[in-house]
Order: sequence, then structure tokens, then C-alpha cells
Amino acid sequence: MWACAEMGIGVTRLDYGENFARLDTPEFRAMNPHGKIPTLGLPDGRTLWETNAILRYLAGLHADARFWPADPYARAEIDMWATWAKIEVAENFTFPIFWAAVRTPKDRHDHAAIRAAINRLEAELALAEPRLASGFLVGDALTLADIQFGHVLYRYFHMDIDRRELPNLRGYYNRLSERPAYQTHVMLNYDELRNTV
Repeated sequence: MWACAEMGIGVTRLDYGENFARLDTPEFRAMNPHGKIPTLGLPDGRTLWETNAILRYLAGLHADARFWPADPYARAEIDMWATWAKIEVAENFTFPIFWAAVRTPKDRHDHAAIRAAINRLEAELALAEPRLASGFLVGDALTLADIQFGHVLYRYFHMDIDRRELPNLRGYYNRLSERPAYQTHVMLNYDELRNTV
């Protein structure tokens, strides 16, 4: 949704999973056999699933040359950092840190495992630190790589954890936080996800 807003794409959002529509119905499985989100339904009835594929498709149709350039090397560099963000950042954050510290009851927290996961994540975040001194992940304009990377940072910076001092990352996050599309689609209250038991 953040990417769509940045590219000016009008979409109709249908909520599935958690407390919303079910992912295991035959109708949803016909769109995405894995029964996962996100899934993009196209006007002609075809569908796409997997975040990276959806983002690349939409960028190919709607993005300007700074967000998703035509030059093969420039596009591959953005794709390289987007893939890094998906695999090394988002996957190392979502389950081992966010689920472990927010979704899991406090009496079942494995503090040593959470700390180790934060250390692994922050080793990856430190790789991006030099790139984020004043701009974005790949250059001086928001790109598809920032969509894959930046969405994790809202929860990372708002969780009750001890964080490593990464001033360029903090400045980057502050710049993202000033973007209206980021405020609308990423900076969302997640209290309903907290397991306070």
C-alpha cells in the first residue's frame, strides 16, 4: 500500500488474514495457492503473489525512472538491495524479534534468543549505515529498495528493545517518517498484535 501511494496508484484494499477474511477458502486459494498475503488481483482476473513480484510489476507499469530505472544495472542495484532487505532484514526481524517480543506472551519470552536476533539484525542494518548518510538506500531518491527496507523500521524503532546506535539509520527513518504515504500506510498502531498476557 505504501508503494502504491508513492507511485500514485489507485487500489482497492481487501483485508485477509488474522481477524479478517480467511486465507484458506477455495476462492482465495484460486488466487494464491499458498494461501498467503499479499495477493494482487488484476482487472483482467489474473493474480500475482509474493511482495517482490508485485512491487516489480507495479513499478514496471507506474514508477518513474528514479524509483525503478530502465537501465539494467541501475535496476539490478535497486533489486539487489530490495532483496537484501526482504531476506536479511525483514525475515530476521519479523519472527525472531517482533513475534518473539510482541506477539509472544511475556512469560514465554526467550530474552537470550531475542537479544541474539537483535544483534544479527543490527549487523545487517550496519551494512546500510554508510549508504544512508543523507539520502536513501540506493541514491538520493526513494526507490523500490526503500519500500522493502523502510517498512520494517517503524516497528523496529517503536518496540521496547535496546537498540544499537546507528545515527544514519535513525536519520533515514526520520526522513521516511516525514513522507505522507509512509505516515498513512506504515506508521500504523500495532497494539492489537501485542500479547499482553
